[in-house]
Amino acid sequence: MSNRLAQVTSPYLLQHADNPVDWWPWSPEAFEEARRRSVPVLLSVGYASCHWCHVMAHESFEDPELATYLNAHFVPVKVDREERPDVDAVYMEAVQAATGQGGWPMTVFLTADAEPFYFGTYFPPEPRHGMPSFRQILEGVVAAWTERPDEVAEVAGRIVHDLAGRSLAHGGEGLPGEQELSQALLGLTRDYDEKYAGFGGAPKFPPSMTIEFLLRHHARTGAEGALQMAADTCEAMARGGMYDQLAGGFARYSVDREWVVPHFEKMLYDNALLCRVYAHLWRATGSGLARRVALETADFIVGELRTAEGGFASALDADSEDGGGSHAEGAFYVWTPAQLREALGEQDATFAAEYFGVTEAGTFEEGASVLQLPRTDDAVDPDRAADVRARLLAAREERARPGRDDKVVAAWNGLAIAALAETGAYFDRPDLIERATEAADLLVRVHMGDNARLSRTSRDGRAGDNAGVLEDYGDVAEGFLALAAVTGEGVWLEFAGFLLDIVLQHFTGEGGQLYDTADDAEQLIRRPQDPTDSATPAGWTAAAGALLSYAAHTGSEAHRGAAESALGVVKALGPRVPRFIGWGLAVAEALLDGPREVAVAGPVGGGLHRTALLGRAPGAVVAAGETGGAEFPLLVDRPMVGGAPTAYVCRHFVCDAPTTDAGELARKLGG
Repeated sequence: MSNRLAQVTSPYLLQHADNPVDWWPWSPEAFEEARRRSVPVLLSVGYASCHWCHVMAHESFEDPELATYLNAHFVPVKVDREERPDVDAVYMEAVQAATGQGGWPMTVFLTADAEPFYFGTYFPPEPRHGMPSFRQILEGVVAAWTERPDEVAEVAGRIVHDLAGRSLAHGGEGLPGEQELSQALLGLTRDYDEKYAGFGGAPKFPPSMTIEFLLRHHARTGAEGALQMAADTCEAMARGGMYDQLAGGFARYSVDREWVVPHFEKMLYDNALLCRVYAHLWRATGSGLARRVALETADFIVGELRTAEGGFASALDADSEDGGGSHAEGAFYVWTPAQLREALGEQDATFAAEYFGVTEAGTFEEGASVLQLPRTDDAVDPDRAADVRARLLAAREERARPGRDDKVVAAWNGLAIAALAETGAYFDRPDLIERATEAADLLVRVHMGDNARLSRTSRDGRAGDNAGVLEDYGDVAEGFLALAAVTGEGVWLEFAGFLLDIVLQHFTGEGGQLYDTADDAEQLIRRPQDPTDSATPAGWTAAAGALLSYAAHTGSEAHRGAAESALGVVKALGPRVPRFIGWGLAVAEALLDGPREVAVAGPVGGGLHRTALLGRAPGAVVAAGETGGAEFPLLVDRPMVGGAPTAYVCRHFVCDAPTTDAGELARKLGG
């Protein structure tokens, strides 16, 4: 029998719809039921492509005996962290404060007032490695709840009080300047892995936003060390196992320092951010590797994640059927020497094993290897390499494919729109610009709809019930602004301004600090507020970047002032934890550079427009068209000179002398 999750749109929740656990979605009714029955709430938070979420589900939530006990003593609530990042953020903060670590699945026990009193992440079905079993945890919580209720209430109250005292005041503290950005670069240099590239040790996540800061810092200052760290890290990731050497696209992170073995789930946000970073690296260096990876990643996004409605799905699972009737992590991607021989024959299998680093011992599990590119591409016959790659890809297509989480998340689609629009413009791929435009249309039509506010998710063309959070407004506005620059269609500038006005009205507090939820959103035990960049730009820094770009387009002092106030957090955190505020640092680079405003009076897609888009000035905004400024304020009173396409490079709407020469424009923009 299906439980209450059968009617929701979240693919993750639907995975649990047939559990014997009597799950509730997050709702006031669930907490009212806990109050009526005088039992605690078990909150379980995860997401559809989460490997350990699947493990705990199979081990515990599909166990009828354990489900019977759980149903009798708790109100179980299941949350998709990608649909409700606010709920996830509030309770993850409590978990990390109490245990020093976090992760998913997240397991939290709450009172009927949603106050947490005990937490953890994954719990095994039997005691293991010093960890109690999930059943023991449940029994311990029941004993505390029934025998020591005053102690439970005291703990819950103390936790809520501690969380409430964590409100940030990093707004209006002054702007980050040369000193802070230089200190941030020094901190990154200290944390840089000289041997394998990247930052820190294992596990290694793709440092997309940090690389964007390094590229912008090099463009503004000429610091070669910044460019070298960016380029070497990008090459290491592209040659390692985290990158799909057959079909393009990146897995979520590397479990080791050497970039060999990935955690195999593929997320839209990672691929969108990395697609854009590699395109920007090519713009800075002309690297053929960067060009190839940018285009292959764009093609992966479109080919594997595009939905029937024109948006982009959230993720591909790490797990898939392994050919023996069971599911295993990475089964779709890894190869043994015997599998190479079966697909290619003896001679080509030997070549492929050397080319892709496949060994008899294996680099993963049970003698299987993750494909890498340990050799440089010019050391082998490129035609043979391409033939082998194509044949292996065809053979892999016969395998059971990983599952796909096909919900459309507004923020991540905003990131994808920006990446596809710019990659399409740089490499003369109008099809990518079309796909970006179609995704933007979906966000306007379905996620904005008639509500004048963003919905966080949609599925099958139907908006979900959850309100957009700050990262949705910031990242979608960023995508719309990139699309406006590429297409010359001012409507995207208008939509971006509409979203950013909502940020000013509903997400901004006194002193310029930002909140992750709107002032009229559902009230949780704490209003979440996190300025640090993680796997994606924080809502705080995403909004700051979009506000700054919109102000550069329009001259709006209100939007620029809001961006500057928000960037106070970069002044405070950038020198101390630069790896965790990379996008904020990148936005600060744009602020120090102006950012520059480029008006191209002339045809969209023409040579001068393309030159403007390829300029490396940090965060430069581009407006192009022959309409005399009807849609772009930057074009007002900036006509063509002598009937020829003309570019104006400005700061704060004060412009240099116009030019009709593409070479001169490139020099003005650091090209």
